[in-house]
Amino acid sequence: MKPHAATVSAVYVVKELIPKLNAVEKHIEQAISVVISTSQLPAEIERYTKLQAAFQLELAMIRMNLEHLLKRYCHELEAAMNDPRQDVLLTLDQHESVAADSARVLYLRVQAFQTEEAL
Repeated sequence: MKPHAATVSAVYVVKELIPKLNAVEKHIEQAISVVISTSQLPAEIERYTKLQAAFQLELAMIRMNLEHLLKRYCHELEAAMNDPRQDVLLTLDQHESVAADSARVLYLRVQAFQTEEAL
């Protein structure tokens, strides 16, 4: 028996997933760059440089697999972007599903971090 395939709506991809991923990328890159450029402690600079590399690797994996999704469903995504009433469910392969889940988790982690900073 084949495992249940993950699905996601086209509107969610173009209106939520991609914009949130872009926002997360920008926020994390800026935050890490500020720490690296302003820190006087070599250990802290090294720690954040490694963190930046790990983040960039994770983001590259997410983007590579989401790019595959965008190519496979380009017509459906374009239609949904132009008219949300043309929304359809997209079936994700295993790698696309992991990428979408990773993007969601990354967004939630950044949101939690921002909330902690505000407190």
